[in-house]
Amino acid sequence: MSVEHSDIDVLVSEVGPRDGLQSITAIMPTAAKIRWIDALAAAGLREIEVGSFVPAKVLPQLADTAEIVAHARGKPGLTVAALVPNARGAEAAIAAGAHKITLPVSVSETHSLRNVKRTHQQMLDEARAIVALLRQVPAAQRPKFEGGLSTAFGCTLEGPVPEQRVVALAEALLAAGCDEVGLADTSGYANPTQVKRLTQAVWRAVGRQYLSGIHLHNTRGQGLANVVAALDVGLTTVDASLAGLGGCPFAPGASGNIVTEDLVFLLEAMGLRTGIDIEGLVAARSLLAEALPGEPLYGFIAAAGLPKGFQPASPPRGGS
Repeated sequence: MSVEHSDIDVLVSEVGPRDGLQSITAIMPTAAKIRWIDALAAAGLREIEVGSFVPAKVLPQLADTAEIVAHARGKPGLTVAALVPNARGAEAAIAAGAHKITLPVSVSETHSLRNVKRTHQQMLDEARAIVALLRQVPAAQRPKFEGGLSTAFGCTLEGPVPEQRVVALAEALLAAGCDEVGLADTSGYANPTQVKRLTQAVWRAVGRQYLSGIHLHNTRGQGLANVVAALDVGLTTVDASLAGLGGCPFAPGASGNIVTEDLVFLLEAMGLRTGIDIEGLVAARSLLAEALPGEPLYGFIAAAGLPKGFQPASPPRGGS
């Protein structure tokens, strides 16, 4: 496996501060978000999607994203990611200093119209407009631009999604100038065989170097099985959300991001280095529980603890 960080085997990208918070009604205070992100970084997370540049009236939970990006940029070695629904959001993300931006392009056009109120063609126009903005930024300061293929495995609004449509949109996004594409199981439809098949189909069309990551949900209990399939086929970046917070407010029933703590345990138990301290994640989880009283939190490791004698693949934080 190869990821951008030579000292790890799999990059775990934390999406809780964006995907998790956008899916609940409570608004976490900015100071609490900062403590949470600080704890995640201290536990060893290398990439955190800290928010989304959407209008505050749409997602008031994420109205402070620019402030959160500015703070998170001060964490050494941390890639600060943000979701952008359009060129206007990308402009704000660039101004705030995000290291990575993702444009969500739903393969289900019904979901796209519900989620961002744009057709596929309009989203490709947004992608081209974002690329034009990025070309005005000095190369050393230019964020990486990902086209996120949402509802790639199925949609609660349309049902099955044709795999050829996923491939065609991946090709179109890269032709528009995206640096990479990512597969997202927004609705929790994916199964392991499908994960392998769709990944290989996209690779055949665009090349392996343009797809390395996957965003999975555990809505129907297949999240970690799909992770293993993704690893077997050769993907090297996996999104997850602390305590399993998250879903999609515009896809009915699409609850349940995979749990970061459980994912890291799975990977480390398999001998794959993540660079993340599981006990540090559990400590971050306690901050989350304190800031969101009454909000359901999920996951097995937090309840059961680590097995006696467990030896992670990653060296202890601060060790060699």
